[in-house]
Amino acid sequence: MANNETGKKIKVTLVRSTIGCLEDQKATVAALGLKKIRQSKIHNDNPAIRGMIFKVRHLVTAEEID
Repeated sequence: MANNETGKKIKVTLVRSTIGCLEDQKATVAALGLKKIRQSKIHNDNPAIRGMIFKVRHLVTAEEID
């Protein structure tokens, strides 16, 4: 809980298809809660979510929300 004291959030949007991606990348996109292209989810800003976004950075866009 100490990591999210500022209350920042990250909006993650799937912008490319997972067809042809590695299985672990597909699983990461699913773990982020994304199923369809242009679908967005809002997550708490923490190192775990940042790492997941970094792993699939070629498939998603991310923007910080205050």
